[in-house]
Amino acid sequence: MNESLVLDAAHRHCQSLQDALTGFRHRSLGRLAAWGTELAAVLPVGGRLLAAGNGGSAAQAQHLTAELVGRYRQERPAYSAIALHAETSSVTAIGNDYGFDQVFARQVSAHGRPGDILVLLSTSGRSANLITAAVTGRAAGLRVWALTGPGPNPLAEAADEALCVDADSTAAVQEAHLVAVHVLCECFDAAGGAPAPAAGAEVRPVAAAERRLS
Repeated sequence: MNESLVLDAAHRHCQSLQDALTGFRHRSLGRLAAWGTELAAVLPVGGRLLAAGNGGSAAQAQHLTAELVGRYRQERPAYSAIALHAETSSVTAIGNDYGFDQVFARQVSAHGRPGDILVLLSTSGRSANLITAAVTGRAAGLRVWALTGPGPNPLAEAADEALCVDADSTAAVQEAHLVAVHVLCECFDAAGGAPAPAAGAEVRPVAAAERRLS
């Protein structure tokens, strides 16, 4: 294959992502700041975040929950966050008994409480199992946020609020969603999710050995 054609493909991919992030930066940071502030009012007082997606979006959702249960940049308390698609026995049992459209909705019914937050990620915004989860979550009193590709789409309409990434490829949408996950964590920490250390307290990372023993 002509090497220049391969390089052109690489440039097109990067340009698509750059275009998506330019629009994302201008249109979406305010919403993420508001979400981070709301999250900082919910998780530290015992609320929970539930997250789900399919395929690559499942990986992004699990990335978000890992940042909250673990940490993002600095030391802070562990917060309750569950990636619903990672519950493999529940997913397969529910899918077998109730159908794939119910694999997340039934878990939302089990784990969600009024005031909790449900984050659903979909590049298309048309995944039936996520739309059903959004409807179930809102009926149960959860706040439902959607991260999707270009809007309007059914998932964005089913959620309380949506961040729709305007990109011309699925890959660029997923990559922008990863940026959104990190920005949300950044905003959460800044809004109070990572309490400032007491005056004079030493701030240091936790060594791997200490983490293993804790």
